[in-house]
Amino acid sequence: MAQPAPRLRVRGTSYIVIPARLASTRLPRKLLLDETGKPLIRHTYEAALRATRPEGVCVAADDEEIVQAVRAFGGRVEMTDPNAPSGTDRVAEVARGMNGVDIVVNVQGDEPELSGESIDLAIRLLEEAPEAVMSTLATPIRSRVQLEDPACVKVVFDARGRAMYFSRSVIPHPRSWSDDLLRADPPHFYQHVGLYAYRRDFLLQIAQMPESAIEKIEKLEQLRVLNAGYSIMVGVVDEPTFGIDTPEDYRAFVEKRRAG
Repeated sequence: MAQPAPRLRVRGTSYIVIPARLASTRLPRKLLLDETGKPLIRHTYEAALRATRPEGVCVAADDEEIVQAVRAFGGRVEMTDPNAPSGTDRVAEVARGMNGVDIVVNVQGDEPELSGESIDLAIRLLEEAPEAVMSTLATPIRSRVQLEDPACVKVVFDARGRAMYFSRSVIPHPRSWSDDLLRADPPHFYQHVGLYAYRRDFLLQIAQMPESAIEKIEKLEQLRVLNAGYSIMVGVVDEPTFGIDTPEDYRAFVEKRRAG
């Protein structure tokens, strides 16, 4: 049985927490896959270290195997409740011990190609918008297949960059279709990139907030925040970052690393 790691002593305003769950449905034990010579969780950890604004990175693990894998490459890791209902709860569990941190960034463990600049942007959005409690990212959609895929979460935001809605459906929904809509500049359609930055105090409240009806329908946790009347800032990045969810995703990642 793993012994709990000492609580973090952190100074500074922002910190990255990577929730890491061993079980995964479509790609079993994906965070420990190591065909590149490194486990996937290490690739993500090293990607997160490229951000310049955060004070550091910590993995929030649910299993001793992940704990040992992170410690093996010298990473910081904390064991969290294996029964935590979501990655957000896992991140919040670690954040409770970060009394000196104002902003906590949730980087998914299967996002090894996320850029440091994207993480820094999410943090900067909160630093510059004191009324917002969260920030996230979006990237233009240029494919109709991607646009109509329910697995691709879409987001619309206002002129100030505040999220208006997230959906698995096409938003905005064209009354009549033209392929020119996908080529427009500025873009009409944006994919939500699943990186979040939270004000720490708000992060600790999320689990106590009631689920909203639209959240239950769409199965998108961020709708709970919008439904409660809070602001989520959205930053646009030019290059999409995709999580590794399937064996095909991982093979493509491995081939790209070998080619590089």
